[in-house]
Amino acid sequence: MYQKKKRGFAPWVIGSAVLLLVSWLVLSLRDILTPFIVAAVLAYILNPLVEKLRDKGMQRGLASMLVMMLALLILFALVLIIVPMLLSQFQNMMGRLPQLIEFTQDKVLPWLNAHLGDDMLINRETVIEWLKSHTGTLQAAVSKIAPTLMQQGGAVALGLSNLLLLPLLLYYFLLDWQRWSHGVKAMIPRRFIDTYRRISTELDEVLSEFLRGQLMVMLIMGLIYGVGLMLTGLDSGFTIGMIAGLLVFIPYLGAFTGLLLATLAAVLQFSSWHGLLWVWVVFAVGQTLESFVVTPKIVGDRIGLSPFWVIFSLMAFGQLMGFVGMLIGLPLAAICLVLLREGSQAYFTSHFYQRK
Repeated sequence: MYQKKKRGFAPWVIGSAVLLLVSWLVLSLRDILTPFIVAAVLAYILNPLVEKLRDKGMQRGLASMLVMMLALLILFALVLIIVPMLLSQFQNMMGRLPQLIEFTQDKVLPWLNAHLGDDMLINRETVIEWLKSHTGTLQAAVSKIAPTLMQQGGAVALGLSNLLLLPLLLYYFLLDWQRWSHGVKAMIPRRFIDTYRRISTELDEVLSEFLRGQLMVMLIMGLIYGVGLMLTGLDSGFTIGMIAGLLVFIPYLGAFTGLLLATLAAVLQFSSWHGLLWVWVVFAVGQTLESFVVTPKIVGDRIGLSPFWVIFSLMAFGQLMGFVGMLIGLPLAAICLVLLREGSQAYFTSHFYQRK
């Protein structure tokens, strides 16, 4: 009589050892692997467009090149839109520097003098005297900072090289994506092939919904910030608000950039604290809506996560992986959700669960 052979613990031990080795390699080579990971993610997003071009009779090499160039053009167009906006705001602020000095002299310094009990003035002689008396301190500070800047120079050079390498990597990922995906599928044991197809299809749907939801969040937050700043009477308020909205896909960067620009513009434009306070209210309300209403409802509903789990995943992955964890926290949570659903389904249909 045939008896099923027991596998023992050897496969689990080998699998765990391989997983630990791969994790150690990834952590050790994370600086080198960063452009490859970014290129792989972009290729995953852009590959459907390559497939559509191939269906129209275009060769994959040419289709990959066109899609890569299109992605770079879109990125370049965003830079051309955002950078002139920032330069325009900077020029406006530079033109209003006399107002800033007058505001500081008439509003800020009297308030500081009243609360600190000191008499402070802004004039050329005071600045020169302060620099002369603190020359030694400044030199010591620069001598301490210089080695740090030199050490960071290597990181900056590595970042620039990764940025230049990214288009080339993206092209080759797009070019070989189909071959690699078929290779991975061929390595899956045949008894698991249906499960693999089901999980990969669910992951495609979840991640595509995440991208669509994130685009909607960017548009909504741009309108909220833009209209809110316009209602405060701030010049170029809608422009600053749209900049904050376009950058909202990077956690806190959009709100911080918009708040900084709006604060400087408000200080130069308004003659009282009331206008500045209303600008801060707009960003406080906008950040609250984005964190607890807009992102959880729009992105969370699209990827099947409740608002509670959206907020928890952002905090958890941010704690585990820092800024990058906050950036990719929601798609990682969605992937974990798909795998958890598959695992729970397998558990509830298993003999272990159903045996009485």
